[in-house]
Amino acid sequence: MRPIRVSLILLIALSFNALAGTGSNAREAVFVGNNWEGMIDVIDAETYERIGRINGIPDRRKRLREIIWRPDKLFFFQVVRHLIGEGNDQYVDDMYSTRDGKLLIVSRPSFADVVAIDIATNRIVWRFEVEGYRSDHMALSPDGTEVAVSASTGKVVHILDVRTGKERGRFPTGDSPHENVYSKDGKKIYHASIGHVFTLADRGALRDIKGNRIFKVVNADTLEEIKSFDISDKLAEAGYPGMSPAIRPMAHTEDEKFFYFQLSFFHGFAEYDMENDRITRVADLPNLVPNLPVERYVNDSAHHGISMGGNDEKLCVAGTMSDYVAIVDRESFEYEILEGLGKKPYWITRDKSGENCFVSWSGTDQISVINIERAEEIARVDVGDHPQRIREGSVPQGWGTGY
Repeated sequence: MRPIRVSLILLIALSFNALAGTGSNAREAVFVGNNWEGMIDVIDAETYERIGRINGIPDRRKRLREIIWRPDKLFFFQVVRHLIGEGNDQYVDDMYSTRDGKLLIVSRPSFADVVAIDIATNRIVWRFEVEGYRSDHMALSPDGTEVAVSASTGKVVHILDVRTGKERGRFPTGDSPHENVYSKDGKKIYHASIGHVFTLADRGALRDIKGNRIFKVVNADTLEEIKSFDISDKLAEAGYPGMSPAIRPMAHTEDEKFFYFQLSFFHGFAEYDMENDRITRVADLPNLVPNLPVERYVNDSAHHGISMGGNDEKLCVAGTMSDYVAIVDRESFEYEILEGLGKKPYWITRDKSGENCFVSWSGTDQISVINIERAEEIARVDVGDHPQRIREGSVPQGWGTGY
């Protein structure tokens, strides 16, 4: 009976380890995707010291050769560079590691694909070409088995198996699919499409040519729509008829009853009651560039980055065009502004403790770690060219490149 009992204990231990996330052969880390450079900085999750770098485009020459011989791909490659990338190619938009720390899943806008990179060898294990000509934001399912990736020009969201890259399914959406967020239980996907943010039609009636901008909730298993709406209707009902309906990054309370949406051109965010489907409040935050024409807002992003503290008491908000981070009290919407830390904050992610938020300074090539309760920077790390998405994950134990 002893061998059976030992085997049973071992099986239980291994199962618990898999469910818990990072295994004994993996080390917790923070990944920073440098969009224009194509490199991914890897930072120790406890010390915030950089431990290595991963090349997100090891196949760059091969991909460029393919693009040159395809007129349609070459055209959109240039579109991404000049209309969205501010004159730069977009090589790393988003990334997630597998729970065992072996693979890093990376979306690469300029190559219109998603790849899995073996972290130990920096070799591509699989590649998936998205519908259309540009890939964008991703989301990792709570169980770590699949990613949802937006296909910007394809008007769909792909659901991919992280181990194989095989598509399990897809669902249609509006123009320029953008943010994806899984519900805590993994049963829903919250999704927003933002329209054609790269156009200069940023004022008055011209905004109507920016395309179909919708928010939708999708059943994560069947990929069938649960509900969808144009938030401009909700804004008008709440007394804000002139605001853009393009939902940018979003955050929500732990119970997912209240969502906080950043909107194109708006310095602040809207609070949305998900149960009653209505805008309840709008938070106005400082516009420190009042004389800057909205046509010069980067991809219509007055603010681009928002995350909720672990106790649902405060939000961490990126004031992108105004070069600040705001710590906002959720109950009162009172705020504290942190200036002078960097330029053009373009993403915010809460860490797993809920105590800190990571901020990418895309204009000065650094990230900050900010304690949300104290509204205080506790660490700053130099990274590569134009950091954007920041994600927690893991790498193999003992891994490091020395960069």
